[in-house]
Amino acid sequence: MPDTETGAPPRARLVVAAVLVVVLAAGVAVIGLMMRDSGDGDGPLALVPVDAPQVGSAECAQLIPALPAQLDSKGTALQRRTIAEPAPEATVAWGSPESIVLRCGLGKPPELTPTSQLRVVSGVQWLPVEGPGSSTWYVVDRPVYVALTVPDSAGTGPLQQISDTVAATLPAVPLRF
Repeated sequence: MPDTETGAPPRARLVVAAVLVVVLAAGVAVIGLMMRDSGDGDGPLALVPVDAPQVGSAECAQLIPALPAQLDSKGTALQRRTIAEPAPEATVAWGSPESIVLRCGLGKPPELTPTSQLRVVSGVQWLPVEGPGSSTWYVVDRPVYVALTVPDSAGTGPLQQISDTVAATLPAVPLRF
C-alpha cells in the first residue's frame, strides 16, 4: 500500500527493487567478464600491417607452407591461430592468448649493422631485438628477411623449430648491411 502522505511505494517494495537491480548488475558484470575471458585468443588475431616489400616473393611462398602446424613452447603445443581479415600476406601465428607471430618478406631491420650481435640457431643467423614483454627475432642470412615475435613466456622451443624450417627451406646468403 502506498505511503498516504507522499504517494511512494511501500518500503518493502523499494528494498526488493534495489536488491533486484544490484543482482542484475552483478549478473551482467559476471557474464561480461566470462565472455571476455573465454574470448581471449579464441577469435582471430588482429595484426597491424607492416612494411613487407618482399611479401610476394618466391621465398615466402616456399617458407609459409613449410611452417609447422604447431609449435612447442615449454611443453605446451601451440596450434596455428586464425589471423583477422584483412590478414597480412605471408604471416602465420600460433597460440593464445599470447601469440607467436611470423612475418615473411620484411624490409631490412634498422637494428642490423656490421656490429650487431647475432645468434646462430640450427645454422640460421638471427638478430634479436628486445621489446616490452616480447622479443622479435629477425632471420638475416636468407634471401628474404623473416621476423618471429615471441612472448617472453614462450621459451626457446619455437625459435628452434622455426630455425629448422628456415634452414631446410631457404638457402643461406651473405649478410646485407
